[in-house]
Amino acid sequence: MNKVRAIDTRHKVASSLDTPTDLSATAVAEISAKLNVVLADVFALYLKTKNFHWHVSGPHFRDYHLLLDEQSEQIFAITDDIAERIRKIGGVTLRSIGNIARLQTLEDNDEDFVAPLDMLRELMNDNKALVTSMRVTHEIADKNEDVATTSLLESWIDEAERRTWFLFEASRAHRSE
Repeated sequence: MNKVRAIDTRHKVASSLDTPTDLSATAVAEISAKLNVVLADVFALYLKTKNFHWHVSGPHFRDYHLLLDEQSEQIFAITDDIAERIRKIGGVTLRSIGNIARLQTLEDNDEDFVAPLDMLRELMNDNKALVTSMRVTHEIADKNEDVATTSLLESWIDEAERRTWFLFEASRAHRSE
């Protein structure tokens, strides 16, 4: 039996975005919904990391500035992969900043000034929260036998854990100074 979902042409208007997949419609809806939350959080984390990159100050400016620039590039690099995964399985993805704002679970930081070590700790905690969200998404994808999504999530979790580690060590290294 071919499990590939055919585009249903019985409806008056066939959706041109209905990508054929062997995943059930329920699986596509569950996985896409959770991946969209992850994507919204990744965009929020990217912008917060850039914000802190642009506004960091103090005696360790250069180290923190470079670290945050490197991390923001890594975070932004997965946005397209997440969105394309959603589309590959037949889901629809984010369409606007407003859509991101409605779905994101990470809090923005609009403060006029944030101390450098507080920046690092906040980003560390945001990366940890992102890992938790990705693990939940992994469970949903695994339950629905979506091995490609679980594989991608495993790599993204590893990258976020690495960022968490670096932020932890950087914020710890200068606490005694």
